[in-house]
Amino acid sequence: MTGAPVAGPPAAATLFLLAAAPFVGSFLATVAHRLPRGRSAAAGRSACPSCGHRLGLADLVPIAGYLIRRGRCAYCGTPIPRAYPLIELGALAVALWAVAALPGWSAWAAAALGWGLLALAAIDLRHFLLPDALTLPLLCLGLALAAMGWAAPGLGWGVTPLDAAIGAAAGFAAFALIGWLYARVRGCAGIGGGDAKLLAAAGAWAGWQALPSVVLIAALAGLAASLALAAVKRHRPGWRDRLPFGPYLALGTWLVVLYGPLSFRLP
Repeated sequence: MTGAPVAGPPAAATLFLLAAAPFVGSFLATVAHRLPRGRSAAAGRSACPSCGHRLGLADLVPIAGYLIRRGRCAYCGTPIPRAYPLIELGALAVALWAVAALPGWSAWAAAALGWGLLALAAIDLRHFLLPDALTLPLLCLGLALAAMGWAAPGLGWGVTPLDAAIGAAAGFAAFALIGWLYARVRGCAGIGGGDAKLLAAAGAWAGWQALPSVVLIAALAGLAASLALAAVKRHRPGWRDRLPFGPYLALGTWLVVLYGPLSFRLP
């Protein structure tokens, strides 16, 4: 990018981002609950899934509301799923991480990415699903930011619109092809279409140059998690064991956007 530098956000704007993060997390928890069930995340007021009582503003205060009510619905006493406070805390952690890692308005863009990745990871962990309603907006946002000249300092290069477009196409094509070949050889689905779209979004945000790093980080994290889970359950991993790959793709995307791709240069 050339020209005069863009002024960063005032301190009040950064504080607002951090203060809003738990409320964003509360919305993301609702999204993670409703989308896999075919329900709109925006339509209808929040209600207790057990008794159906509509929740007021006091009931929707994130984190603190859960602690005050000791993790139970104030109307029927049913335990509130722990996913809600965990996602709220996760959204706050994403905002804090983005602010600590990136300067100025880049932190806001990274927080938006991180929140989308958080929701996708939460859904995939439970439902083995990466909804288009989340992956496609992340893809479009990455392309739009590239068109506006945004670049995370950690990447080491400005993601041009061409880099982003190639990255999106290459990310989708690579996983779509691998998934097709796996299905042909093994006779069952291996990599879903949602994974291909999520990698396309990663390419849109970080450019085609970063895709190998995203996939390598995701693969190593997924392997480590699989081995750790097998050790805890004393179960030998098999080819037909289901592993949600979305959370690890999300982790790889997040780390590469914030800190840049892996370097294999010898000293």
